[in-house]
Amino acid sequence: MRIFLLHLTQVPPELITQISPVQAMSNTIWHSAKSVELHTLTKIQNDQRITLRNLANKFQVDCIFLKDDFDIHQVKLLAFDMDSTLIDIECIDEIARQVGKSQEVSAITEATMRGAITDFSVSLKKRVQILAGTPESAMQTVYEQRLALNLGAENLLIEAKKHAWQTLLVSGGFTFFTDRIKARLQIDHAYSNTLEIQDQTITGKILGPIVDGQAKANFLQHHAHALGIQTNQTIVLGDGSNDLPMMGLAGLSIGYRAKPVVQEKADGSFNHVGLDGLMGLFG
Repeated sequence: MRIFLLHLTQVPPELITQISPVQAMSNTIWHSAKSVELHTLTKIQNDQRITLRNLANKFQVDCIFLKDDFDIHQVKLLAFDMDSTLIDIECIDEIARQVGKSQEVSAITEATMRGAITDFSVSLKKRVQILAGTPESAMQTVYEQRLALNLGAENLLIEAKKHAWQTLLVSGGFTFFTDRIKARLQIDHAYSNTLEIQDQTITGKILGPIVDGQAKANFLQHHAHALGIQTNQTIVLGDGSNDLPMMGLAGLSIGYRAKPVVQEKADGSFNHVGLDGLMGLFG
């Protein structure tokens, strides 16, 4: 099995020394100061993964465990969530903040993302209902004043185009934001939910089918099929429990500053490096 260790500037050599007693290694390849590839002699068990991840964390190093059938050189499709993954906010929480309803909405968002509320559709409808009567202009204020791209987002999209990857943004958020992010970063495809707006006011309703966890997985499968590739030729980045269905299909799944349930199930997590840390896997 292969493990990648990624750091913003320099993977500490002493980390490699401390990993050796935990996991027998056949080879260590320093691709750069920031990227080290470890080859293990045996399959890594779950308790060893946890130990290695915790050890790496102490050095502010991110640990990625690659599946045996995953080859980054065969990847054709990169998919990612938007809120708290590609951008640094939960848009619905920030809209609520504009009208003094932040606490009520944020509590539902947090419970949903960590998996305490399992039905995303029900959760989203409840939160959108709370926003009824909010002026549409609140979304523009959020976009202009609150929304920022996460570390490495722009560079990741630039690198994806260099490798001729198709890019797919699949969000449980709203088209108001995904349309703008899609254009800003020149993303190939984007899917999200459409808020009903009447008289320049959010009505508290969603138009059309809700983009939930299963819908995200379906979009990934659809685009993989359209490209004539297998889902193990895809990479998915997300942060919340509703990203897990599509992450489970991917050749490589990465949690970005993710909730514990995602960090536990993903192939790796970016807790320290930026989104463009993904390119360190090319060696």
